[in-house]
Amino acid sequence: MLTRRQLLGSITVLGTNVFIPFPSVALQEGEPSRTAQGAALLRAAHQLLETPLVFDDPLALRILGPQRRRLLESDLDRYREPGSRALRAFIVVRSRFAEDELARSVSQGTRQYLVLGAGLDTFAYRNPHGESLRVFEVDHPTTQDWKRRRLQDQGIDVPRSLSFVAVDFEKDSLADRLRSSGFRRDTPVFISWLGVTVYLTREAVMQTLGFVARECAPGSRIVFDFAVPDGLLGEAERNRRDELSGRVAKLGEPWISYFDPQALAGDLLAVGFTGAVSLAASALNERYFVGRADGFRVHGSSGRIMSAYT
Repeated sequence: MLTRRQLLGSITVLGTNVFIPFPSVALQEGEPSRTAQGAALLRAAHQLLETPLVFDDPLALRILGPQRRRLLESDLDRYREPGSRALRAFIVVRSRFAEDELARSVSQGTRQYLVLGAGLDTFAYRNPHGESLRVFEVDHPTTQDWKRRRLQDQGIDVPRSLSFVAVDFEKDSLADRLRSSGFRRDTPVFISWLGVTVYLTREAVMQTLGFVARECAPGSRIVFDFAVPDGLLGEAERNRRDELSGRVAKLGEPWISYFDPQALAGDLLAVGFTGAVSLAASALNERYFVGRADGFRVHGSSGRIMSAYT
């Protein structure tokens, strides 16, 4: 069973306490976790600090609301630190990669997009594919209610092509809730699952991936990120990751699972996927960061992105 904390986890790479947003702002009932809000703040900070943008999200600042946006803009120096920049690079590139892969799937005929653990993701409200692409946002009911109030408060329109799928994983079946929301299992779907696997048990991760492989139509694809075991890291990077994981554990969000990329690819094939490819920092930098004059790029080897298809 997945809890609210597990569903809305946010990050798999090293960083600094910039990832823990605004301790002076108390969490309200039903809000996303601090790490989920931290990821949203890093996407928003990217809109202000980097040129050219790796991930262009015109709603990233707006969805924060006026209080958090003012706090962000008044304290940008903390986001200029090297640790923050490296962490932000991974946060924005995983969203960019997912949306690029989504566009490729749409060009091949996919008409469903499932966002697992949607948090403060804004794709549905700036969807360039229009109503031909049906979007399903999956989240815990209280968190989803909070987001919908935020959207209303900020005047962000909810398109007819979006379906909110409220799932309490301690009580509800994801398959049943999707079915009742109009999700079709007989046509391909693209799925993004970002910033979650590190907070789940291995069994929970493979259960979700198995659902995609076995229950979604051929031609479906999932993009997710994950963290590699300590043995694949150098000592300095391992120490930095331990520091961050200790901080988020104190917030009640401990990291649980790590995956060897080659072994994970084999596991994906075993549960029914046709193919799986993981991308490390070098591949992401070559694709998205070449030629930049500001040195903005992904560092380290802790965080990886996996793309798997049926």
